[in-house]
Amino acid sequence: MLTKEEKAWREVRLNQILKWEENCPYEDFIDDEKIWSIIEAKKEPERQEILEIIEKAKENAYTGAMLAPEEVAALANTKDPDLWEAIFEAATWIKNTVYGSRIVLFSPLYISSPCVNNCAYCGFRQSNEAVKKKTLTMEELEDEIRVLTGMGQKRLIVVYGEHPVSDVKFMCETIEKIYSLKFGKGEIRRVNVNAPPLFKEEYEEIKTVGIGTYQVFQETYHHETYRRMHPKGTLKGEYKWRLFALHRALEADIDDVAIGVLLGLYDWRFELLGLLYHAYSLEKEFGVGTHTISYPRLEPAVNTPITTKSSYLVSDEDFKKIVAIIRLMCPYTGSILTAREPASLRQEVLKKCGVSQMDAGTRIAVGGYAEMEKEHIPEKQQFMIQDTRSLDEFILDLCREGYLPSFCTACYREGRTGDNFMPLAKHATVKNFCIANGILTFKEYLLDYASPEVKELGEKVIIPEYLKWLEDNIPRAAERVKELLKREEKGERDCHL
Repeated sequence: MLTKEEKAWREVRLNQILKWEENCPYEDFIDDEKIWSIIEAKKEPERQEILEIIEKAKENAYTGAMLAPEEVAALANTKDPDLWEAIFEAATWIKNTVYGSRIVLFSPLYISSPCVNNCAYCGFRQSNEAVKKKTLTMEELEDEIRVLTGMGQKRLIVVYGEHPVSDVKFMCETIEKIYSLKFGKGEIRRVNVNAPPLFKEEYEEIKTVGIGTYQVFQETYHHETYRRMHPKGTLKGEYKWRLFALHRALEADIDDVAIGVLLGLYDWRFELLGLLYHAYSLEKEFGVGTHTISYPRLEPAVNTPITTKSSYLVSDEDFKKIVAIIRLMCPYTGSILTAREPASLRQEVLKKCGVSQMDAGTRIAVGGYAEMEKEHIPEKQQFMIQDTRSLDEFILDLCREGYLPSFCTACYREGRTGDNFMPLAKHATVKNFCIANGILTFKEYLLDYASPEVKELGEKVIIPEYLKWLEDNIPRAAERVKELLKREEKGERDCHL
């Protein structure tokens, strides 16, 4: 139960949110009836139509254009297995055309789990007394970063509950702390944020500490389902406040924003179109699309029955279709596949669905990295993860499949963000930076952290293969990367283009 102080904090903030909604400058871009009419109208798409949509999606890889809602609905309603193979092939082709065969790696870091909301699907909801809520102290945060940098991680997504102990001041303090920590050659170079929606002035404050991407998931775009999942009187119960969270972030000059849905709360075809309309709105209002799209599925959580009993749970086969369609519908965006999924499924989705970013070495209990030997600490977790491979094991599997593991943060630190990044992604030239900087960050990992097996495969196969790609396609960049590799071998770090 919430304390008197927590209730008072929530009440004050809710009144501020309601006042913002009264003066909201944007119109709700989700029309439930219209979305369903589009889905129904495309219930039986013709084979030729699907083939034409696939070709259009591939052409869009060079322009950054997105598919139309009718085209996404047609793909979602496709039943022909042969057409699905063509869709999967196109998803892989588009991803490699835009980003190359590199996979960006990161780890989530849960910093605070107390929350004043009561979302039906969340293990951290305020009424769930079966889960122990915790906020890291600065000393505990330092311990977590020591473990993460000791693995070789350079990129984080930090996660906060919506609560007075984790307000924007606390967020800024913890992010500043993370950037300040150095352990030998280990450091965190990019901190992305998964946190509650903020007011414009709060986004301006958090921008000053140098965050990467700000991520807010709508969870479900379906209005009635949203109301059922998020009780009235809670902060998250305000649909429009959350829907325009990233519009306010862009108003505050946050460079990169990210959207997502929680699959399993409602019909996944509807949610796909919701994501598309969200990306459309960001483009319309700011000329900058979503930096990444995430598509987590419901996973079991302690004392949270809806996570296993929802009538909209997504099968593995449908999940693969969703990920592939996202790549076709929005070719420029980063596609994030998380450790919620089992290792075997992640390997399959990676190969055929156009994924570009993945977390690895993941622990999601608050304080979980300090207890790495425990794969799960259920009483401290928001949900259960399925892929508990270590970072090195994960990288070994990537290398065996011929991918380039990347810890790149160069675009963020060289100002290639927001409207400076989008033209590179939308015209399929960003991979020139992705491959070059991926090689350099992977070399750091090989020198400082890799197991002997990863080091041998990386040095003898992966780096030579991708250097050859650079030599064949961008000779000048290849020469520069070779120079920087030599400097890394002499002890220099953070070399990038």
